[in-house]
Amino acid sequence: MTTIVWFRQDLRLADNPALAFAAARGPVLPLYVLDDATPPPQWRMGGASRWWLRHSLAALRDSLGGLAILRGDPRDLVVDLARRSGATSVVWNRCYEPSAIARDSAIKASLRETGVEARSFNASLLNEPWEITTQGGGPYKVFTPYWRACLARPVAPPAPAPEFRVDLSGVSGLALDDLALTPNKPDWAAGWDRLWTPGEAGARARLADFLDAGLAGYGDLRDRCDLPHVSRLSPHLHFGEVSPRQVWASARMAAAQTPALRRDADKFLSEIGWREFSHHLLFHFPTLPDRNWKAAFDAFEWRDSVADPRAWRKGMTGYPFVDAGMRELWRTGTMHNRVRMIAASFLVKHLRVDWRAGEAWFWDTLLDADLANNAAGWQWVAGSGADASPFFRIFNPVTQGRKFDPQGAYVRRWCPELARLPDEFIHAPFEAPAGVLAQAGVRLGETYPRPIVDHALARAAALDGYAAVKAASV
Repeated sequence: MTTIVWFRQDLRLADNPALAFAAARGPVLPLYVLDDATPPPQWRMGGASRWWLRHSLAALRDSLGGLAILRGDPRDLVVDLARRSGATSVVWNRCYEPSAIARDSAIKASLRETGVEARSFNASLLNEPWEITTQGGGPYKVFTPYWRACLARPVAPPAPAPEFRVDLSGVSGLALDDLALTPNKPDWAAGWDRLWTPGEAGARARLADFLDAGLAGYGDLRDRCDLPHVSRLSPHLHFGEVSPRQVWASARMAAAQTPALRRDADKFLSEIGWREFSHHLLFHFPTLPDRNWKAAFDAFEWRDSVADPRAWRKGMTGYPFVDAGMRELWRTGTMHNRVRMIAASFLVKHLRVDWRAGEAWFWDTLLDADLANNAAGWQWVAGSGADASPFFRIFNPVTQGRKFDPQGAYVRRWCPELARLPDEFIHAPFEAPAGVLAQAGVRLGETYPRPIVDHALARAAALDGYAAVKAASV
């Protein structure tokens, strides 16, 4: 009685309910399908995510002792593999993107029509998106009451990895390298293997390191991009190399062992809560990645510019805090969370470029690109989403840099052409006297760009645009 375990965004052995279910029944046929057929073209996996996937699949294959790899439409391939292998069951852990829900429902129906059992489980979230409801039975639209309702529910302890026997006899598939997931001409991911360790073991090590060295002070210092108080767990969570239940249990244990960490642990787990809330929103509002959640924002007039978004993507806006973040993203596949907010706000509110353009760039360049988190985050920044940042909050990238990178260590790392500027001017080289610039070797417009937009003028223009939104919402 062989059971196919279809791995997707659950690339781990421990706390994997689909694998545990299959292991208890007999031989396991582990399967991964690279699916570029069922997601909408704009939401096929981006380049950075594919790099991570290649290394994560290698780790999973080695941990399992074998993995069948296919490429194509799972609606055909999964059903065909069940027929060819003689499997009596196919199991998987649920994904919550709209296209994935439709795909999985179709596969489940096809399998059952052929007499093959099909089951799915929750391995990605603390709570299913439909389990947390308001008193009226509808979805939450504000984070705080949503998270309060989540905290009132118990969290099941994570399960250990089961014992199992892999049976790939008679199954032909692709070699991992056949998927061509990593870049080569050019290799824009060169050096990433020194920064990241994809896979379940890497996720466990990253979580342990954060709890040991980064949790203390997290509540107060998580916004300081020059300090190491970030978990860097998001790509591991997105690919399911660690489960939210494992993160929850480990953080709670750390706080129990050291009560002084309780506040920091609560704040850290609330970030897991925002991930949950994003999936809750996407499930109930499946157009979240493509349309303004608040329809009144359809009245906002975006600028049609080619040069400004290009400067933003390259980290050449003339605002060092923004530029440092965009360069960190390109060179590492991630960006500090506070800087993500400032860089995103700059694109939407200073440059008045449609948030969907930024969402698409992050989708391709972030290792942790997640449809729910990405869409909810961009709509939050734009002011068009649920529980969003007020439209009139337009972050000043200079004051934000001075507050969260006070000595300029973050900017100096990612914008080395500014490294010799004194702290006073590191976030605003355009304010520095000519002598200071000369001594630091900075030539505005040559070695580093002048600001592509004036903050005060950009703020005024954005507020004018938002006035139309306000009028439309009356």
